[in-house]
Amino acid sequence: MSRFRKLSTSAAMTGIAVGAIAVLTAGTAAAATTVYSAGTSPNPAITYTCTFPGIPAQPVGITAHLSAPDTVPSGTTITPTNVGGTATVSASVHSLLTAVGLDGIRGSATVPVSATAGTLSQPAATGLNVPETIYPAGGPITVVISQVATSSIPTYTAGAAGSATLKLGTPITAALQFHKASDGSWSNWTMNCTLKAQSPAQNTSFSPNLTIS
Repeated sequence: MSRFRKLSTSAAMTGIAVGAIAVLTAGTAAAATTVYSAGTSPNPAITYTCTFPGIPAQPVGITAHLSAPDTVPSGTTITPTNVGGTATVSASVHSLLTAVGLDGIRGSATVPVSATAGTLSQPAATGLNVPETIYPAGGPITVVISQVATSSIPTYTAGAAGSATLKLGTPITAALQFHKASDGSWSNWTMNCTLKAQSPAQNTSFSPNLTIS
């Protein structure tokens, strides 16, 4: 066989192999990742009523988010990532905390979730980080809550083909420490937040719905 013919044959075989790989890759391509969120625009933040040290229970605006595939095959188990959210208190609640000498927070949160058309491995995301934060004076306070390496995130196993809805649950709990402005010490506090009853009922669903193929 001539050298030219060998090169031509080799090039043809390489082209066939590349084409086969392309077909296989197209058939098994990973689903795109979507951010699912609750209590975010265009919907209002979800209002919970939370306990605080030294003052009566107060309203807290909650948002939540997570990242997961936009489509999950039936029977497949996934683990969401980038799980987190925010908790916001008004300027008036901030002033109440200031009046009892509290100006900072740190700790971890447990956030219950539910899902339709499938099953969760556990009823809540636990160990979500509430970073140490000393509040600036005055105004509303927004605390960012986020997944960290030590967090425990429920896996989701998809049910029959169709769509699934994820929802925030109640109560949200947090093992916190509040900072005392007078001496710089930290005091332990277990916060309990229950979904505020409203009419019509608040929308606690994550959007969009999860597609099951």
